[in-house]
Amino acid sequence: MQPISRREFQQQTLGSLLTWSLLDTLFARNAFADEVKLIASRWLADINAMSLDLKGKKLAPLEWQKQVEQLLARVDLPELLQFINFDKLTAGITMQEQGELSLRPKFPQVEGLPTNLVYGSQVFALNKDRSVVPHGHDNMATAFIVLKGNFHGRHYDRLEDDKTHMIITPTIDGTFGAGAYSTVSDLKDNVHWFQAKEDQSYIFNIHVMSVKPGGTGRVYIDPNGEKLAGGKIKVRKIDHAQANKLYG
Repeated sequence: MQPISRREFQQQTLGSLLTWSLLDTLFARNAFADEVKLIASRWLADINAMSLDLKGKKLAPLEWQKQVEQLLARVDLPELLQFINFDKLTAGITMQEQGELSLRPKFPQVEGLPTNLVYGSQVFALNKDRSVVPHGHDNMATAFIVLKGNFHGRHYDRLEDDKTHMIITPTIDGTFGAGAYSTVSDLKDNVHWFQAKEDQSYIFNIHVMSVKPGGTGRVYIDPNGEKLAGGKIKVRKIDHAQANKLYG
């Protein structure tokens, strides 16, 4: 290692002092928080634009899923947690004995983020062994990212329906840790089920209702159904109370 001169040492020390001084100033002015708000709001605004195109038939459901997943892959989780004020949102909550507790984050007003978003958002809070129970979607597009904890996540394609049953086939079955994500449309991975594997597990959800004009909502199922050829399963349609009793 080459020794440095007194002048070089003074320059390096002065540079360090200036750096720390700048950091102190930025912290004091909350500039980092403002930058986080800008970054997080940018991808939420992008999802809003995509969702408007989806509802306006300018973007196909499968392309919406692809583009939203590309955005979710780039999300900085600490930024998102700060943006939705996660600590305040979850302070003092009491988890549900069955199923998930739904929390409604309030986004800060940030330049570039529309005030009237086309999608809704919520945070699902669950303790160990509690579930976002198995359900499909009618006329919806949704996206999920795990904020904290671990989940056993399962998705299914929805192949056929009648009044009392649905035929599904498994598509995704694995562990979803912090930062893991998935999406849903009427065409792909329409049915899903997330079971928390540890206490204090949280999922951030975005949902676009009524992708096409008409009714929209959840369809609850019992995935423990009749096994058919080709990996298909014939499952019963049930109501929310039954789903919570069986899997919540």
